[in-house]
Amino acid sequence: MVEELSPREVAQRLRTRPPAILLLDVREPDERAFARIEPSLHVPMSDVPRHLGRLPRDRTIVVYCHHGSRSQLVAGYLETMGFESIANLTGGIDAWSAEVDPAVARYQ
Repeated sequence: MVEELSPREVAQRLRTRPPAILLLDVREPDERAFARIEPSLHVPMSDVPRHLGRLPRDRTIVVYCHHGSRSQLVAGYLETMGFESIANLTGGIDAWSAEVDPAVARYQ
């Protein structure tokens, strides 16, 4: 089952065990150009199936998008493809900006 993690939970894990987590940004390139969480890997949602080989199976992959809907779908897909440690960033980058890092721009 895909784990739901709050922005604060992800930030805490990144502080305490950064090598254990990969942030996967599944937004479109124009969204990423406007705002991003670093470090993260960018693979737009529609390209994920073609890039499965780029994703580690030995780390927790935390998927994020704008509000958490697209990332939840991608996280579920990754789980069906055999990835065992998958999480969705609840509220997406918008919640990250509001709760963790206000320097990350918010957009509509």
